[in-house]
Amino acid sequence: MRDYLLTLCVTAAVTYLLTGPVRKFAIATGAMPEIRARDVHREPTPRLGGIAMFFGLCAGLLVAAHLQNLSSVFELSNEPRALLSGAALIWLIGVLDDKFELDALIKLGAQMISAGVMVAQGLTILWLPIPGVGVVSLTPGQGTLLTVALVVLTINAVNFVDGLDGLAAGMVCIAATAFFLYGYRLWYGYTIEAAAPATLFTAILMGMCLGFLPHNMHPARIFMGDSGSMLIGLILAASAISITGQVDPDVLKLFEGSTREATHAALPVFIPLVLPLTIIAIPMADLVLAIVRRTWKGQSPFAADRGHLHHRLLEIGHSHSRAVLIMYFWSALIAFGTLAYSVHSTSMWIVLGVVALSAIGLVLLLMPRFTPRAPRWAESVVPPRYRRRGPAPAAEAALEPAAAEEERVPVPAGINGATAIGNRARFTDRRKAGTPS
Repeated sequence: MRDYLLTLCVTAAVTYLLTGPVRKFAIATGAMPEIRARDVHREPTPRLGGIAMFFGLCAGLLVAAHLQNLSSVFELSNEPRALLSGAALIWLIGVLDDKFELDALIKLGAQMISAGVMVAQGLTILWLPIPGVGVVSLTPGQGTLLTVALVVLTINAVNFVDGLDGLAAGMVCIAATAFFLYGYRLWYGYTIEAAAPATLFTAILMGMCLGFLPHNMHPARIFMGDSGSMLIGLILAASAISITGQVDPDVLKLFEGSTREATHAALPVFIPLVLPLTIIAIPMADLVLAIVRRTWKGQSPFAADRGHLHHRLLEIGHSHSRAVLIMYFWSALIAFGTLAYSVHSTSMWIVLGVVALSAIGLVLLLMPRFTPRAPRWAESVVPPRYRRRGPAPAAEAALEPAAAEEERVPVPAGINGATAIGNRARFTDRRKAGTPS
């Protein structure tokens, strides 16, 4: 565990430290597209955050290759090299898209080619564990098609939820954490070396997301863009492929006894292996709903709109931060509920806990305009929006209307200034009060 945590920390540190310079580079090169109809931010914000995330990936793999307990992953398996090759290709296409806005079909072709590159180097689904049946071996053609389909679906699912500040990075981080705990259980608890690559991939993915989130939380200073969303989607898919297609369930001795007993024994372990569908159920549901909605209207499935789940949360009255937290909540509930069930499938407390938390989530969905207020003694440690509102100070009440209008004027982007942080009128107030600027 110590080596995995070290790899995670190095990846997070490199991603975090590089995001600032990458942001200035994106502004200098003009990678700041105009506000589109489907966007929820109000000021141009630089993209290309995927550059920092990709170098974080490279740093994590480099460190892991020199650690004693993880170096065997690179010696016994070609999966890390396959992942890096596919990630480099999809990242390059994403960088070009962030700058030049490539056609959707070009990106789809690049996604399929990236998946093919990984398949050619051995990162593919070789068999599928079927409860009650056993291990079903796949032909090379079947394995290739299933692998490519999984990669494309996961990449686009992650790309579709990348619509709010911190949403995609946070949801993928939650999914990666659940995958990491499951993979580590197989690797350490069952001593299955084939689960080590997936465990390493998810640890690095967690570090990439955690290092980028401080720059991407609302109000975001930089977006990951397609260079980041497609990259983390591919890594998440590669982790699922590695566990599903490379770990032989027969090693776990699940398919012993009668068919009924084998089915019951394999069910909790098989659920997390159903590709990444149970882990990123929310992005997948958003992807399916978007395709159905656009096809029903006679539009292209790749046409952009404002009908995603996070857009609907904003429309019913939730704030930006609350909508992101709600999406986090449902993703964590599905991911860790599935993980808990895979460990203790006979415990009714897990089912009751998931039901209770689901009820709490539904209540939060039905109360979009409810803002909790912190008690007086805790007001100094909570954000201002959760503090009890007292009478307005006399100085604020005496502000002229022109000054109030000036506060709402957005500040244009600059090399050293924030691009998504508004209300800088406090500097104007100091100048009016005679404070030297």
